Amino acid sequence: MTTYRTPLASRTDARQLLNKVPEITIWFWIIKILCTTVGESFADWINMTLGVGLTNTALMFTVVLAVILAVQLRLSRYVPAVYWLTVVVVSITGTLYTDILTDSSGVPLKVSTSIFAAVLAVVFGIWYARERTLSIHTIVTLPREAFYWLAVLVTFALGTAAGDWTLELTGWGPGKSVLLPAGLIAIVAVCWRAGAQPVLAFWLAYILTRPLGANIGDFLALPKAEQGLGLGTALTSVLFLAAIAATVIYLTRTRADIITHEAPPRPANPRGERMALGVYVIAAVSTAVLLHHTSGLPHTSPLAEGEGPAVSTVQLTPAQATAKFPSADIATLKSIGQDLQAKVAASDQAGALTRAKDLETTWDQYQPQLQPLDGTAWTFIDVEIDHVLTAVRSPNPDPKAETAALSALVTTLS
Repeated sequence: MTTYRTPLASRTDARQLLNKVPEITIWFWIIKILCTTVGESFADWINMTLGVGLTNTALMFTVVLAVILAVQLRLSRYVPAVYWLTVVVVSITGTLYTDILTDSSGVPLKVSTSIFAAVLAVVFGIWYARERTLSIHTIVTLPREAFYWLAVLVTFALGTAAGDWTLELTGWGPGKSVLLPAGLIAIVAVCWRAGAQPVLAFWLAYILTRPLGANIGDFLALPKAEQGLGLGTALTSVLFLAAIAATVIYLTRTRADIITHEAPPRPANPRGERMALGVYVIAAVSTAVLLHHTSGLPHTSPLAEGEGPAVSTVQLTPAQATAKFPSADIATLKSIGQDLQAKVAASDQAGALTRAKDLETTWDQYQPQLQPLDGTAWTFIDVEIDHVLTAVRSPNPDPKAETAALSALVTTLS
């Protein structure tokens, strides 16, 4: 969607010179979704695949964000490469901040969603009280740009928490999970075309593109047995970074998203704005009813890998969990689990991390064979293994949590 700029009397030349954001065209939304997907897959790749750890990854990207943001703030105009690199880093960092609250601090997703929503409301409130506008086409001063990037960071954190909470409630697979944010974005776009307040429409769409892009990333990265395409987080990150680079090069050469002329302000449409607000309320209530209904259905709702332990609403006895699986495979998993128990009991955290990787690799190898035999039992064990991996790989491992998770797994496999 394209928004209109709020004119600043006697500031036209300065505003055009100092404008720090791109024009809101289709290219803006395409590259925004690409950046969001990278934020999901690249953070998971460094945190989990490379084994850097959640806290260390977050600290690393906080430093990177400070550096690239300093470069962006020093510029006097919009530069596509720097601007979109900043968005990519903000996307990764915002995702990591939410993951830290969920994984390391144990904050429930409904709480973190509420926290980030409140923080965003405060940011918008202070921004408007100081500047009397929230339009991104009036980013012509350092304070406004600071508010803008702070709001962007919080929207990524909020979108991450809200998207993960939705998956936790519904247990939807990667394909189905794309439909909800895509449908809500379509509603916002239609309302904007019908006369909705453009600034509100922009920020609603901006928040919703985060779970949309993350779900697309999960769909590409997850194994085929989990209804994904099986590309993995590394390849998904590379593909989307390449797409971002190609798009930025195109925009730099064509200047297709550079504001070069004064656009007339959009005529006020009070009736259209009131109708749009009504549609937003109906959409919000309908979404809440859908999530409430879905959460009451029996399901297991694993989050994407690297976003914390899964939550199962299905309970099975050890006999039910292993009845349809080959005994040799179960025995191998049990042996690894017992080795892990011994490492934890001996305070050998390095050895425990090694065996945790063996457990993960072995389980992934068994998945194509075991999941078709009994999907419910496979998911139940998968949740317990996820709890073990989360406990062992915690930045500050708690022996009690490790022992409890391992005891539950070994008992299930006995």
